[in-house]
Amino acid sequence: MVQTIEPINRVAFQLGSIHIYWYGIIIASGALLGLLLAMREGRRLKLPADTFTDLILYAAPIAVISARIYYVAFEWGYYSKHPGEIIAVWNGGIAIYGALIGAVLTTIVYCKLRHLSFWKVADVAAPSVILGQAIGRWGNFINQEAHGGPTTRAALEHMHLPDFIVNQMLINGTYYIPTFLYESVWNIIGFILLLVIRRVVRLKSGELFMTYVVWYAIGRSYIEGLRTDSLMLGPLRVSQWLAVVLIIVGIVLIAYWRIFQKNRPHYGEQTQH
Repeated sequence: MVQTIEPINRVAFQLGSIHIYWYGIIIASGALLGLLLAMREGRRLKLPADTFTDLILYAAPIAVISARIYYVAFEWGYYSKHPGEIIAVWNGGIAIYGALIGAVLTTIVYCKLRHLSFWKVADVAAPSVILGQAIGRWGNFINQEAHGGPTTRAALEHMHLPDFIVNQMLINGTYYIPTFLYESVWNIIGFILLLVIRRVVRLKSGELFMTYVVWYAIGRSYIEGLRTDSLMLGPLRVSQWLAVVLIIVGIVLIAYWRIFQKNRPHYGEQTQH
């Protein structure tokens, strides 16, 4: 018989009648840390001081909205019957690919208006984005979502996971695979990788960002296959197919730049808008 364990309270604290959720705090913390890192690198590369503080004011809300739209669109069968829950992002249910699409489109427009190089800004932002994703997955942990299929407590303990993770993976009497943790760890490794290669490899402009895209997509293509809450398009897992497309596009772009754009500026240098 499975023991009864109380999950972590999703509400961090209350301000009167307002509930402040751990999910929002964790997502905001990841965004803030990423912003500070981008600002530091931006200063080193002589980008305008307000580049990332201004950008995040536009990109963050648009990313959340686009992430929710993406999620709701692929779960329309449910939300068409529960329209009042469409805006309930504090309960989870935002899709990272939707957020990335919104953030990238916002950055393209922002750079165009500010006369900045999109690829230069994207390269600087890449380590910040993947670090924010690594931290943000712990919001899924609190909400007991983005997990894999059923497993046993013994299997989780065999992985030498701390009790607070094992206990939180007990959902309605069943233990689940902590795929949120797999993705968080994958992203942390990717963050370290990006920091290393931008120092030791003479990258073309845009290559650091596309390396992030390829790295994230490789991990997501595998981890998505373990999850039980995948967004589906018919019989297909949307994230896996999108990940494959992104891997191909990223590799082709880097190869094209290397082979056909010999004079393309390098990391941190000015390039086309």
